Amino acid sequence: MPNGQGGQPIFILSEDTERQKGRDAQKSNIRAGKVIGDTVRSTLGPKGMDKMLVDSLGDVVITNDGATILDEMDVEHPGAEMVIEVAETQEEEVGDGTTTAVVLAADLLDEASDLLDRGIHSSIVASGYSMAAAKAQEFLEEMAEEISLEDEDMLRQVATTAMTGKKVEANVETLSGLGVEAVRQVAEKTEEGYTVDTDNISIETKEGSSVEDSSMVNGLVLDEEIDHPNMPRKVENARIALLNEAIEVKETEADSEIRVSDPDELQKFMDHEEEELRKMVDKIDEVGANVVISGEDIDDMAQHFLAQRGILAVSSLGSSDMEKLANASRGNLTNNIDDLTSEDLGKAGLVEERKISGEEMTFIEKCENPKAVSILIRGGTEHIVDEAERSLEDAINVVAASIESGKVVSGGGATEIELAMKIADYADSVGGKEALAVQAFADAVESIARSLAENAGQDPIDKIVELRSKHEENGVHQGLHAYDGKVKDMMEEGVIEPLTIKTQAVSSGTEAATMIIRVDDVIAAEQEEVPAGGPGGPGGAPGGAPGGMPGGTPGGM
Repeated sequence: MPNGQGGQPIFILSEDTERQKGRDAQKSNIRAGKVIGDTVRSTLGPKGMDKMLVDSLGDVVITNDGATILDEMDVEHPGAEMVIEVAETQEEEVGDGTTTAVVLAADLLDEASDLLDRGIHSSIVASGYSMAAAKAQEFLEEMAEEISLEDEDMLRQVATTAMTGKKVEANVETLSGLGVEAVRQVAEKTEEGYTVDTDNISIETKEGSSVEDSSMVNGLVLDEEIDHPNMPRKVENARIALLNEAIEVKETEADSEIRVSDPDELQKFMDHEEEELRKMVDKIDEVGANVVISGEDIDDMAQHFLAQRGILAVSSLGSSDMEKLANASRGNLTNNIDDLTSEDLGKAGLVEERKISGEEMTFIEKCENPKAVSILIRGGTEHIVDEAERSLEDAINVVAASIESGKVVSGGGATEIELAMKIADYADSVGGKEALAVQAFADAVESIARSLAENAGQDPIDKIVELRSKHEENGVHQGLHAYDGKVKDMMEEGVIEPLTIKTQAVSSGTEAATMIIRVDDVIAAEQEEVPAGGPGGPGGAPGGAPGGMPGGTPGGM
């Protein structure tokens, strides 16, 4: 980076540093963002196409889930990574709508590129986008319809909309029912409405049988077997001790050495250890527990004592499973066996070990009003089971979002068309060059509906004209029915989405786009050499060559 002072250049950056300035930097970042948007655009809507993703080990994932696609892609361009962050934010906040958010961000960048080419300064574009995004949030709130925990049919429609177009569409009725039932079970009432912690819904998968045989358990399904062969395999009216302490003789904190010179002394030492374990088991038995679930280990001798008393035990669970089990059985986690009381015991109608697809699993079920539940997904192949799990997670997230916000909007592009028309009207009232950016924002929002029509095999121009005409006649819920290509009332057709999908997509998409277009200088240090077998090297992911900044194409694509 020379700076002429008296004809003498001064270098302040390493000669290996790459640098792009001005429009070159903007074009590179915008082009990279558009590539990401175009990658997932064809997956949008129920008629969207699937992507086959092959990782460096040759493992194959086939899906049209935007979050999964972007997560699996090997991307190195900084501009592309910023657009992918939009999907990550959308997934964390709402759990669905990642493709919508990314496509919106990419289209905002595309529209911004045209404005920049016309001589509009990037700060004016960013200002106009921010004004339009703020107004869009107001319009979306006005367009939303109310929904409640009791609206089971509408919640099923929300879940079905999220899963339509996935490979498990034939089983959408089964999965949507499971998703709604699980969310309604774990929802907690608050002063302001309901809150749903989706972490309290665990999903277990087992290949074999069909997706139709998937089921929900009012309790927890553990992918674990019972500890000891002599323990009962089935306990009814279970009273469960939930331990965060190992049932074993505790080791001393300091290293110590015991010298034994007499066999009798060794026997006494072993008898003492055995007595300590027996006391722990006696304590569990005294409080009335007939099932022990531990997050820590259970000594072999202690397992033997528990089996003698007819107590079923499962050990070495993760902390998240222990918390879910406490929420399901309404018991208390105990960190010290000496403190265990009968009031701490969780309750379940049945604890049973069952063989599923040749593997033992422990079912803790028939809990009374559990606040944590499990769903066991079945399916003929690994790919079907994995896609069913992804689809169900989407359904659970959108149902939870609908219940928490209490508001939904119509799908099928209806909301986008109405929003685009309202923002275009708003642009007329905005003075100065910002009005051009506000209008560009409206065009970007409308492009989502255009992509839906295109993916459904319809003429996008004809459908946009028809949709606008219907909306001008006050048809706020008129959207594109992807399967018959007709414009219909999406609320009546049951194509419904949570309001938060749209508000979050507008928010994160706009923020990412404005951040990217305000960058006019990219200074990148030299990339470190990647060892053979790493990303882009021999044995790496296909096409994994570093994308570098020049040209702006994300690496690995």
